[in-house]
Order: sequence, then C-alpha cells, then structure tokens
Amino acid sequence: MLIIAPKLAEKAAALFERSRVPIQHQLYGRGTASREMMDMLGLDSGEKNVVMTLLTKPSADEMLKKLKKDLRLGTSNTGVACTLPLSGGNSRLIQMVEYACAQGEAQGTRRNNMQENEYQMIVAMVNQGFSEDVMAAARPAGAAGGTVFHSRRVSSEQSTQFWGISVQQEKEAVIILSRKEEKLAIMKAICEKCGMDSDAQGIVLSIPVDSVVGIE
Repeated sequence: MLIIAPKLAEKAAALFERSRVPIQHQLYGRGTASREMMDMLGLDSGEKNVVMTLLTKPSADEMLKKLKKDLRLGTSNTGVACTLPLSGGNSRLIQMVEYACAQGEAQGTRRNNMQENEYQMIVAMVNQGFSEDVMAAARPAGAAGGTVFHSRRVSSEQSTQFWGISVQQEKEAVIILSRKEEKLAIMKAICEKCGMDSDAQGIVLSIPVDSVVGIE
C-alpha cells in the first residue's frame, strides 16, 4: 500500500510499470492535517492517492526500497508505503503474481534489511464528519497523522435492529500507522471519544504491518 501526494502519482505509476507489477488499484483520500497547519508548513492540498498492489514478499521488500529512493518517501509532502501480509487469495491471481514477481526475483532479489513488525495499521470506521474527532483523540495518544477515505455502510437492517442501534449510511475510514507500543493507547483513546456508544458510532481495529518506509 502506497499513500502519496497526487503530484507523485504519475512517477509512482511509472515505477510500478517498469517493475512489471501485475495488478494495481488506486483509491483517493485526504490527509488529516488542518488547513492552517498545511499552510504553515507550506504543503499542498490534503488530497492523497492510494495505490494497492499484490507482490510476493521478496519483491515487495525490493519495491519498498525503490519507492523510498525514487519518491523520496519520508521527506515533506511525499508519502508513506507499507506491506501487509495476506492469508489467501484467488488461486489464479496468486499464480499470476508469483509468475510476474519471479522474473525479478530470479535475478537475485535480496531480502530487505528494514526492521519489520514495528508498526500496526489502525483502522477506525466512523460516521461521516467525525474523522477530525478521531484524530483529535489519537494524536495525544501518539498518532502522528492519518488518511481518510469516504465509505458507505452495506450491512443489513436486520442486524442493526437486532443490536438496537441506528447506523448512519455514510461513513469515513481513518487509517493510522502507529508503532506497536502506541497502538493500544491510540485505539483506547479513539474508542473513548468515538466508540459505538458515541455519535460517531466508531468501530476500531488493527492490522499487522510487515514493513514500512516513509515514516522518519
């Protein structure tokens, strides 16, 4: 997963193309920094391009190094990239990814020397308009920033009626990369302010991150 400023989107796409990455999906989101903060730091708009792709572990490690070097991830107004482990997928899809990645790995791809498993991805799903409340709770607990996506609830009315809750259709997903030791404090802070019993009706979960670049 690559989260970058729009100005780097074409450069990232060209890098993936040169590396013959077989599958790419692009989403659009926005950063969580306030307009005042962005003006003070001289940053562009808060819009973010998110590129998701599938690679084998050795190829993913090599791609992280290329992204960090070519896009200068970690410097101001660039972005962050991370790898997330998968537990399964369509057999034909996996075969295609393995075949494409084997072309580069056969040429001696080495394992990345980056430290792994230091980070977790926190995902908070809240009612629309509450993403700022999520970050207001998360920052004092250690969160440096996040990315927001618009989403929509698709669960059945029966399930919500069974639990006696009224769920807003329009949702916002807030993604935060945090260090392992800060994850629990951040999640607790979000739940206290934006949990299921609040107006935000938030659901908070965490996903293990394999490797990450761009967080300095």
